[in-house]
Amino acid sequence: MRAHLQSIEQLTSLLAEQRQATDQQGMVSEDVRRQRIQAVIDLLVDEHEDLSAAMDADFGGRHPGYGLMNDVLGSLSSLKYARDHLHEWTPSQPRQVFPPYDQLGAQAWVQYQPKGTVGIMGTWNAPLFTLLSPLAGAFSAGNRAVLKPSEITPRTAEVLAKAIDARFDPLELAVITGGVDVGQGFAGQPFNHLVFTGSTVVGRDIMRRASEHLVPVTLELGGKSPVLISRTADIAEAARRLAVAKGTNGGQICISPDTVYVPVELRDAFIQAFSRAFSQLYPQVSDNPDLVCVVNDHHMQRIDACLNEAVELGAQVVRCPDVEFSLTQRKRPMSLVINPPRTSRIMREEIFGPALVVLTYSDIRHVVEEINQGERPLALYYFGNDDAEQTLVLSHTLSGGVTINDALMHAAMEDAPFGGVGASGMGHYHGREGFVEFSHVRTVFKAPEFDPRAEWGMLAPYHEGFTAAMKAQISR
Repeated sequence: MRAHLQSIEQLTSLLAEQRQATDQQGMVSEDVRRQRIQAVIDLLVDEHEDLSAAMDADFGGRHPGYGLMNDVLGSLSSLKYARDHLHEWTPSQPRQVFPPYDQLGAQAWVQYQPKGTVGIMGTWNAPLFTLLSPLAGAFSAGNRAVLKPSEITPRTAEVLAKAIDARFDPLELAVITGGVDVGQGFAGQPFNHLVFTGSTVVGRDIMRRASEHLVPVTLELGGKSPVLISRTADIAEAARRLAVAKGTNGGQICISPDTVYVPVELRDAFIQAFSRAFSQLYPQVSDNPDLVCVVNDHHMQRIDACLNEAVELGAQVVRCPDVEFSLTQRKRPMSLVINPPRTSRIMREEIFGPALVVLTYSDIRHVVEEINQGERPLALYYFGNDDAEQTLVLSHTLSGGVTINDALMHAAMEDAPFGGVGASGMGHYHGREGFVEFSHVRTVFKAPEFDPRAEWGMLAPYHEGFTAAMKAQISR
């Protein structure tokens, strides 16, 4: 078994070798792409127990079944979809040749080529999925890849690295582990494409480092994903579905709802319904194996500080469930923070944990205006049964994706792109759009045997009527 990479010097050397191998291999066959994808699928099937146990240990409490559902099965879904649709994606596509060359036998097509080597930087909240789901797109496009797992989940990184080292030639797929310094060095390497999942602040730094080599980037970031609840919504059902979404991974998901806008007259009904639904899902906090821990002390202290400040500034906080809990554990009730000041920290920062802001409104058009005044979110959610209102929300807002009458669901679509816009990211993966993201789309024009330009008077020295002939073709 080879040891995985642990230094930037090793990475630099490997990238040079991968570049040489790419140039020598040329176009990667569909069979080779499928074999690479299948090898990752086999890895997950073989190592799923060790991987889920490692994720549980890294979080200090993350139900192994949830790890299997979110990270193992989620990754398998992306990998299998890519494997099963390669035959549709890889062929070159014929394109229409411009006249009159189309009549003279010219041909044109678009060729989807591997870019080369894709660097993929995962994040701790979904430590397998954020590496292996984009890898499905990178491998389907014929690329080689290097993975950089998050240093916040080191056990998961170690298990994954050993499994990849045992199964893959590093010229096809390799892993580098290490801390922030390794991550920064990773982002500054001359990859042919770089994928990063994480915060907007770090994403800006990653993009700056990648720009030194003009490396194209796919950034999957986050932001304060809003929820708009219409007066036409079933309040109890909307609250139930939001409770399910917020409980998922302890609220530590990039598309987790951050702020819920509720009609002012329905505020109490929503709070009661949400509290009841969440408490049914998680009737206790301390020692509840179903409740995912906040990943480490730093993030727990950040969330506690946001909640404490909101209380000090006069905001009402409703805990769901309202039970005793241990401050020594990284588990908390879900806190509904009602109408906090706009200047409070919880209103300015992505929560990424067990808290949810509830704001009241009178006119949904004002909510749309408020959302548009902030950064573009990665996700937006609308609950309601008014088609005109739904159209208003969809046509006057911009977000990475949307789920209607539920939350989180759009990100599970393999046959549709997942990605952000503006501060919530750029680029996307999943499905054909992910295949195209990691491909170089090259236009090829094959000229006809006969070149008529000289006979048509299109070549120098230009005849006296050349300008007039050009003017005659200008039209509306």
